[in-house]
Amino acid sequence: MKTYDEKHIKNIVLLGAPKSGKTTLSETMLFEAGIISKRGTVEENNTISDYHEIEHERGNSVYATTMHSEWKDYKINIIDTPGLEDFIGEVIASIRVCDTAVLLFNAQYGVEVGTELIWDYVDKYRKPTILAVNQLDTEQANFNKTVEDATRILGNAVTVMQYPVNQGPGFNAIIDLLKMTLYRFPEKGGKPEKLPIPDSEKERAEALHNALVEKAAENDDTLMEQYFEKGSLDEDELRQGIKIGMLKHQVFPVFCLSAKNDMGSGRLMGFIDNVAPAAAEMPAEMTSDGREVPCDPAGPPCLFIFKTLQEPHVGRLSFFKVMSGEIKPGIELFNEETNNTERISQIFIADGKNRNNIETLKAGDIGCTLKLKNTFTNQTLSDKNKAIQIDPIQFPTPKVRVAIEAKNKADDEKLSEVLAELHMEDPTLLVEFNRELKQVILHGQGDLHLLVTKWRLENIYKMQVAYLPAKIPYRETIRKPALASYRHKKQSGGAGQFGEVYMKIEPWFEGMPPLKEYPVRETEEVPLQWGGKLVFNNCIVGGAIDSRFLPSILKGVMEKMQEGPLTGSYVRDIRVSVYDGKMHPVDSNDISFKIAGMMAFREAFHQAAPQLLEPVFDVEATAPDTMMGDIMSELQSRRSVITGMDTLNGYQVIKARTPQAELDKLFAALRNVTQGKAKIHSAFAEYAPVPPEIQKKLSDEYLKEEVV
Repeated sequence: MKTYDEKHIKNIVLLGAPKSGKTTLSETMLFEAGIISKRGTVEENNTISDYHEIEHERGNSVYATTMHSEWKDYKINIIDTPGLEDFIGEVIASIRVCDTAVLLFNAQYGVEVGTELIWDYVDKYRKPTILAVNQLDTEQANFNKTVEDATRILGNAVTVMQYPVNQGPGFNAIIDLLKMTLYRFPEKGGKPEKLPIPDSEKERAEALHNALVEKAAENDDTLMEQYFEKGSLDEDELRQGIKIGMLKHQVFPVFCLSAKNDMGSGRLMGFIDNVAPAAAEMPAEMTSDGREVPCDPAGPPCLFIFKTLQEPHVGRLSFFKVMSGEIKPGIELFNEETNNTERISQIFIADGKNRNNIETLKAGDIGCTLKLKNTFTNQTLSDKNKAIQIDPIQFPTPKVRVAIEAKNKADDEKLSEVLAELHMEDPTLLVEFNRELKQVILHGQGDLHLLVTKWRLENIYKMQVAYLPAKIPYRETIRKPALASYRHKKQSGGAGQFGEVYMKIEPWFEGMPPLKEYPVRETEEVPLQWGGKLVFNNCIVGGAIDSRFLPSILKGVMEKMQEGPLTGSYVRDIRVSVYDGKMHPVDSNDISFKIAGMMAFREAFHQAAPQLLEPVFDVEATAPDTMMGDIMSELQSRRSVITGMDTLNGYQVIKARTPQAELDKLFAALRNVTQGKAKIHSAFAEYAPVPPEIQKKLSDEYLKEEVV
């Protein structure tokens, strides 16, 4: 295979909502380039892109898949991405390493909410963007509305390069405003016939062409001068102006497609070939400490791992972009993050599951390698003498969670190892070994994300696992002061145990007045790891309890606060004042006062109007107007409090506060009632009191467990 330099490599990522046609377009592009001789279909499970068993089962993309085509003098690396929000990590990583985003719209539905989520990341990384209106051959296709929606969401950078002459089931012709030509496609698609623009379309075509010329000219002073001189720009000048505008994120050219019928894909590839920025034309990558890494094949070798995947019968595949220098088999590179050296034994160009050996990859190119031992997604390999770390990708926080356990307890250790590896492969999948809840919690982007993880565990790692409801990290506190005492006395021959403690407990809050009933000799403030505070007052006078036993009383109180009297949850925000007690000259010791302090605290807690607190999250749901009723209904049925409503880019935004106990079910319900078209965000807000009936239910359940 030919080796391409950084000036002749184009890296594109196909993006869009589910069913926008990304996989079909990638298949058509490979067919147009002669990489494959026959196009597969999603329905027949024989596309180059969607080759995993789980993708065949589900009928949509789960993984981002790399492919390539060779078009004239350029190599075009293509990454086909999933459209579902559950797999947003695959999308973000692909956007990061590609140089041009091709954002597909389904002409039937225009700009969907899922597309907006993707656009947030395209915009964040300022990637040059091509907009492709696909499925113009469908009954409900509406090109103009799609462009209007795109302009409303993405702004005036949306620039029409083509428009359809006869959208709908008979679609077979587009007018190209760069070449001012009508392309008419044969019945089965492929190479079009080039024709003059018909008189009926000349006025519209001229107006749109002039708008395109102005858009291209305004991005460069020299072009603007030429435009003023000549009143227009020639085709080469137009290309130059459009490229400059794309690099400035000020021109998003719009193309027309029926990927399924191979109409328009060749012209799109020609534009990518001629106009879309090459790897060398993109801004330099940045290191985590703010240094630039130019895309220079003569520079020190450096590659960035953007995707890791464990495949059956193959092992671990690591997909990378060469950021600098050249990569050849046998090269040894250093991972500064893990302080390990890796030997690159083989390098491949991947087309789905097909991997072609290659001898050299230069700066700007994308490839993969096998069986790296200690390097995973979001890590950098570079020359040990010039070790660097590429600025890592910032992945979104998880949205749902579940507890996981191995069905066979003998697999517990292996499960921990595999889960840690899965997280290294997929940073959007978080694993938490929660000591408080005594569960292993798996956090993901959605229910489907977690289901695919379970499928991988069972089918690839051959481990049977169970998903259980994740417990809620409740907190316990009190609402009123209470007094209690406890005498611990134990005699079992020889030295016994004796300690008696009198204490007062009160709700603690910032700025509360000092204790008045008893003289405070010493105060210790203990910030709690789980939030809140314990304030411990020593009010002992006259030597009723020796000062050396006070730390033991505090230790007993702390132990009970780690397993609260009400539900076994952490206790927070309490002031404890030890004001009296008794001791024995022989039998009193640390353990006696620790137990007495613990039990006195327990008894006082039950008398102090105990209150269970639950974590509450701020939730934002963004969706079309027509879905507001269903969303409001779901929120209110799950103990949510609506805190506000707003509009954003033509969509409605509902803001609410929802208890974590309802949150996982809420995400699933909202996706269901909106057919996945709602954009949902959540963030921890506060701990709030649990309703009395729920508190009683949880407390009763805990007491039953204690009895058992």
